[in-house]
Amino acid sequence: MFTKILIANRGEIACRVIATARKMGIKTVAVYSEADKDARHVELADEAVLLGPASSRESYLVADKIIAACKQTGAEALHPGYGFLSENEDFARRCEEEGIAFIGPKHYSIAAMGDKIASKKLANEARVSTIPGHNEPILSPEEAVEIAKRIGYPVMIKASAGGGGKGLRVAFNDKECFEGFSSCRNEARNSFGDDRVFMEKFVEQPRHIEIQVLGDGHGNVVYLHERECSIQRRHQKVIEEAPSPFISEATRKAMGEQAVALAKAVKYQSAGTVEFVVGKDQDFYFLEMNTRLQVEHPVTECITGLDLVEQMIRVAAGEKLSFTQADIKRDGWAIECRINAEDPFRNFLPSTGRLVRYQPPETSMVQGEPERFGVRVDTGVYEGGEIPMFYDSMIAKLIVHGKDRTEAIAKMREALNGFVIRGVSSNIPFQAALLAHPDFAIGNFNTGFIAQHYAGGFRAEDVPHHDPLFLVALAGFIRRKAREREAGISGQLPGHEVQIEHEYVAVVNLGGGRTERHTLHISEFAGALGEALVQVGGKAYRIVSRSRLNDVRIAGTVNGQAFTAQAERGTAKNPLAYRIQHGGLSVELTVLSPRAAELQALMPYKAPPDTSKLLLSPMPGLLVNLAAQVGQTVQAGERLAVIEAMKMENILSASQDVTVAEVLAKPGESLSVDQPILRFA
Repeated sequence: MFTKILIANRGEIACRVIATARKMGIKTVAVYSEADKDARHVELADEAVLLGPASSRESYLVADKIIAACKQTGAEALHPGYGFLSENEDFARRCEEEGIAFIGPKHYSIAAMGDKIASKKLANEARVSTIPGHNEPILSPEEAVEIAKRIGYPVMIKASAGGGGKGLRVAFNDKECFEGFSSCRNEARNSFGDDRVFMEKFVEQPRHIEIQVLGDGHGNVVYLHERECSIQRRHQKVIEEAPSPFISEATRKAMGEQAVALAKAVKYQSAGTVEFVVGKDQDFYFLEMNTRLQVEHPVTECITGLDLVEQMIRVAAGEKLSFTQADIKRDGWAIECRINAEDPFRNFLPSTGRLVRYQPPETSMVQGEPERFGVRVDTGVYEGGEIPMFYDSMIAKLIVHGKDRTEAIAKMREALNGFVIRGVSSNIPFQAALLAHPDFAIGNFNTGFIAQHYAGGFRAEDVPHHDPLFLVALAGFIRRKAREREAGISGQLPGHEVQIEHEYVAVVNLGGGRTERHTLHISEFAGALGEALVQVGGKAYRIVSRSRLNDVRIAGTVNGQAFTAQAERGTAKNPLAYRIQHGGLSVELTVLSPRAAELQALMPYKAPPDTSKLLLSPMPGLLVNLAAQVGQTVQAGERLAVIEAMKMENILSASQDVTVAEVLAKPGESLSVDQPILRFA
């Protein structure tokens, strides 16, 4: 077995590999860019080596620097994680030539299956059912349009070396095909250094189901059941689960056996994933094989009890698999939510900056350990750390394991309630809304689920809550608790002591100067026990919570049922307001005495400044292109600017016909949220 390994990656996957290596008694070496000098994976590793500047092209993608780091530290093996160089055939070969064990498949397997064009040809030769398409690299957007017409719209344009939703577009007509091809190729070149693009028929209303395989160097290959990955946004997975709620045992077995046959055909060693698109009649077609560890591997670990990173290390060290296909169990149900730094209410634009607060829910499962039926968090960040603009937007992966799907969904919803993130926006409200959707609950979905149900974007009113008045009652409970503490402060002027009221008015801010008022009556308050009876809107809520007033995460029971919520006092515009979050819903409200509520109603509303004649940056990022000049008239739909953030190009287009009066930012400039780029006449 190895004594020291280097992890050629960053973030949560680097921390994940370190956890298993530590369990196995193996020392670890981290590599990092200048932007990651204070990152969590650097702190966790036994040693760390600086690679270079923040750009991945000058750090994590430079093979020479990583090989040199292995030699410098004496690392015998290298784990590539996922992304970056994990599926780079030349890098895997280079490691083998330098005497460094690559904790992943052999270079020839990557060559055969890591390249989407080559893998599809091989699958065809092996008589594996594949989707109709064009398997040769497409050289121009004009050629792409002609090929698309032959295949028939809609088509999927995919980068050969793509992954994680990058270098992928779906086109429904000639215009989308022409533009999508160019964007796809640019993203592929920037992210993977390989701009080859191919095309295939886009199967409408498909399921995306993948099979986890594991092979050793002795000819043994097994499959570890499937993962359901159909909940996607812009081809990026959002929620993954294992097993799938859709396929039958017969389909599961057939898919698994086909995946194993494909892996054996290329003498596959290590962990890999064979991805299928599955039709409504459970017909399945090979899409591609990912020759690496997948982001969603924890759900497979939960239901099988296997540590996939440990298995990868053991295989790379020459060991045989210690189990056969018959030994692999399927226990319970696991779900993973990707917690990303993005604002779901602003079209999921990236959100970078400092994590002012970061408090994951309490965990009962640990990476690489066989605990069952609990909560696990895989993360590469910490409170006070930065979410940089140079890499992907992932903050953490939240994983739960339940006895069945219903229990797993309930556990995930409660875990999301207790996940505290401040300083950057996160997609937690969106995740909560997805889990509460009735179609998700019964397993009625496909890869178009998000596009179908949130076609106009995600809005606050899209967050369902079974009892919104509970949030009002909780704010009243907290306010009553605060008044109790204030009344106990010594040194109060006689005759002017803080009075503890039983009647309050909750003023809910609906935005745009609109409010909603609720009368609260709070009785039977037992401060020492953290208990009160709150009546609002004809309902009674007996709330019990021993959480402190300065705790963001509030835990307790309401009418005998356990709950976890989040509460904070004071907002940027109103230091007296409370912000209460529960079930993905967030409300801002002020709890006042009846007289104070009367006076507050007389206060004028100050409207925000008019920004209709400004093009504002919707996210922090790099302004890579400015398509408009002073005096130019731009028609609705035409491109104005391109901003790059977290390895994705974001195109800003004119919403109406405008004339540019002033240019306020220059290409190459790093922009902040809402920074003006152009002013219109």
